[in-house]
Amino acid sequence: MKVINKLGKIITKILEVFHWVGVMLMIAATVCSVVAPNWVNYFVGFDAKECCGANLEVYGFEVNAPVINGNVDMTSFLIFGIGAVIILVVMAMVFRNLHLIFKKSENTTPFQKDNIRMMREIGYFSIAVPVIGLIMSVFVRLVTGVETAEVSIDTTGIFMGIIVLCLTQFFIHGAELEKDVDGLL
Repeated sequence: MKVINKLGKIITKILEVFHWVGVMLMIAATVCSVVAPNWVNYFVGFDAKECCGANLEVYGFEVNAPVINGNVDMTSFLIFGIGAVIILVVMAMVFRNLHLIFKKSENTTPFQKDNIRMMREIGYFSIAVPVIGLIMSVFVRLVTGVETAEVSIDTTGIFMGIIVLCLTQFFIHGAELEKDVDGLL
């Protein structure tokens, strides 16, 4: 168990840091889409074709931005960038909470009040990712028009969030049982 705990702490911290770096790079690319659109290619590699557009995707939130005269529509990219930043922040928080759960459970029981709270937050964050994607998809359609951008979202985060919220209930019950046992001793 100690090996899994140590490995979990390392992997979740690495993933958290990668997501924060992704947030910073996406913020820079989004700002560049407004200030200096030519620089966006330094941050994002486009596989853009006149016929099919540029496929932009993060955690199931997908925008197929149109390509006009060899350039990606920066309005679509700007809105995608805002959504991508929010989603990456939420996912960084998921990995932060996972890391803290591993850390707090290192030499003691996992049935702690803080761990239960962080698991609940992970459930909410998991549900928030596709909801953010849905909201941003609607926003892309409203701003760019129905004909311009093709958008889609992946709803598996909702189901993962529900599963985590259900598991949280078992942790609450485990904490209550542990408290009862400690009271008997």
